Amino acid sequence: MQTGPGDSGQREVAAAAVIDGGRLLIAQRQAPPDLAGRWELPGGKVEPGETPAEGLRRELREELGIEAVVGPRVGVDVPLPNGMVLRAYRAELVSGVPVALEHAALAWVDAADVVRVDWVPNDRAWLPDLCALLGAGAAVRRPEPS
Repeated sequence: MQTGPGDSGQREVAAAAVIDGGRLLIAQRQAPPDLAGRWELPGGKVEPGETPAEGLRRELREELGIEAVVGPRVGVDVPLPNGMVLRAYRAELVSGVPVALEHAALAWVDAADVVRVDWVPNDRAWLPDLCALLGAGAAVRRPEPS
């Protein structure tokens, strides 16, 4: 895993704030039992040798069947057990239609709905940042196929 300025070399779990047409893509957990039914940003562990962007693109292909461009970080670092850190990144859907391959369900939510969702505890730290992105992202749309 590559690290940048200010990174401590911690193992990273990357989450994607996929925004399309002013809506955010969220995924409903199936497991573990204490998180099943709650919602999160899709993503997963960055593997050794991957950059966070590479790992997140791979996770989005595996979990949702989509291709995305990973952009800047969103919100704060969320410390996880075992010295890991959870980080969110803005992502742009490039191709594919998201399918819940590893989740119970997917949903597109707008800024008003974001605060009503039953989020996994770790993702709640990003709610103000996600609402701000959705407010500013209303005009952002998926690129047309060429």
